[in-house]
Parts: sequence; C-alpha cells; structure tokens
Amino acid sequence: MESEVRTYRTGADEVVLDLTRDAADFVAGRGDGLLQVFVPHATAGIAIIETGAGSDDDLLAALQDVLPADDRWRHRHGSPGHGRSHVMPAIVPPHCTVPVIDGGLALGTWQSICLVDLNVDNDRREVRWSFLAG
Repeated sequence: MESEVRTYRTGADEVVLDLTRDAADFVAGRGDGLLQVFVPHATAGIAIIETGAGSDDDLLAALQDVLPADDRWRHRHGSPGHGRSHVMPAIVPPHCTVPVIDGGLALGTWQSICLVDLNVDNDRREVRWSFLAG
C-alpha cells in the first residue's frame, strides 16, 4: 500500500471542500486498485457528492437541520454547537473508498470527493490518501 498525508486549511466557516483533483493526482499512473481517503479527525468527514450546483450548500443546510449549532450538546467546549461536530462523523463518515481503473478515479459523472468540516474552531485538517494496488 502507498500512503501520504496532505494538510488542508478549511477556514473559519463550515465547508464542503472538493478534494477530487488531489485524489486524481494521487492515483494518476498507479494502474488498477482502490483509493482510500481518510480524515483522522473526530469532527470531520468525507462525502462523495455533486459540487458546484448547490449540492454542497444543500449538504451543509441538511446537516444544520439534523445537527443544529445550539446548546443542546453535552460536549460543549469551543464555539456554540461544537458538540454537533463530534456527532457529524456518524452521519458523514471520516472515510471513503473509490475504485481506480488504469490510474483514474472510477467516479460517476457528477461525483466529487469532498472533505466536510463543521468545526469552525480548527481550520487545519489532515487527509490521508492511500492506494492499494489491484
């Protein structure tokens, strides 16, 4: 298995950050296999969704509906509603696996690999890219 970690800055706002280009660069020339994307954080996730047509904003809105940023959370350090960021990875998991065919991502036409980060208290995220050859 080949693996590397890259660091991303997500800023001070909730974000869906498209990582597809980096994923494609990582697997380019590697042949057939599987790409595993993993974010080793308790408050971030990886989603495969359409981006650029409003779906990324819709995901953030849906997460706001399901996990409101208010004072209901028992985990209360950080900004108001921070506890919801610790629940979010149960809904948006911290990983995904994508088939790689001849060094290219086998994603659907509108699919993108995205980092989902609701934690406005931490703007630095690491993503582990791993390739398992077929």
